[in-house]
Amino acid sequence: MISALWSAARDACTLRDDGWQTADSMPYFYGVSGPSRELDVRWCPASGDRGEEGYAMQHPERRLLVCVDMERYSRRGNVQQYEAQQDFHRLLREAADEVGMSRVGWTTQQAGDGELAILPREVPEARVIGRFLPELNRRLRSYNASRLPQARIRLRVAVHQGMVHLDGANGFPGQAVVTVSRLCDAAPVRRALAACPDAGIALVVSSDIYRDVVTEYPEEILPERFQRIEVVHADKGFRELAWLCVLGEETTPWRDGVSPGSADRPTEPTGRGNTGQGGDPSAGGGIRTGDIRVDGQNAVGPGAIAIGSIGRDANIRPESNQ
Repeated sequence: MISALWSAARDACTLRDDGWQTADSMPYFYGVSGPSRELDVRWCPASGDRGEEGYAMQHPERRLLVCVDMERYSRRGNVQQYEAQQDFHRLLREAADEVGMSRVGWTTQQAGDGELAILPREVPEARVIGRFLPELNRRLRSYNASRLPQARIRLRVAVHQGMVHLDGANGFPGQAVVTVSRLCDAAPVRRALAACPDAGIALVVSSDIYRDVVTEYPEEILPERFQRIEVVHADKGFRELAWLCVLGEETTPWRDGVSPGSADRPTEPTGRGNTGQGGDPSAGGGIRTGDIRVDGQNAVGPGAIAIGSIGRDANIRPESNQ
């Protein structure tokens, strides 16, 4: 019965220029006759609709891409993973609703520990970065406050834009998708989130997004909190500059291990006061002279010879006293 009805509906479909299907004649539906009507059945198999074998490829579209990944998801047990997935989607939905961004229109590719989202064209990029992500961070902090560390949800989030095929047979083809995924998985982003145990989100954005959105339409995001980094996945031939920020962190303890041009290399921590005057201060970050080391923005202290500051794009290495 159902098969026969579907065959009749499919045979009645005709493709219009705007991509909608029109049923010129639909004589019966569960035995009830009715007039011809226009139906939104874009998912009917039609030439050009899907990127599967036998169908024509559609043109790519320029979209905003958001890649999200949960920290330490694989270390959870089965029940904890199940609960984390449920709460992850609920928190995303609630944060989006709060800032007037329904998740219904998002095109997503799901993974157990996160998702890749292709946002609708009409969603303002500034609202995504300047309002949605800060709201999500607040909800994550509130959610995590009453939970043990192993049950908390902390996210790495990457934002990029570019051309993407929405009709891929097994995902979303496009270099923009590759880039946003590599940014989200970058070692500097992992280290930054690990260095801030109370944070909910470590955000990394491509250079285009930082220039066009973060610096021009910051809303609740402060551009000066971002650090320029170099993301390198040598085994994949990937190297890109990007900008990193841990949302809601007024101090920047993560900067010690994430310096400009760090090239995704781990840094060796250096203890306080154990380098002497000839030591290299760059390994531990901050500014050091003699036995004085300061991790904050400025180095000022009794007996200090160097006074300076660390900006977003520079490493300061005071000269040793010989």
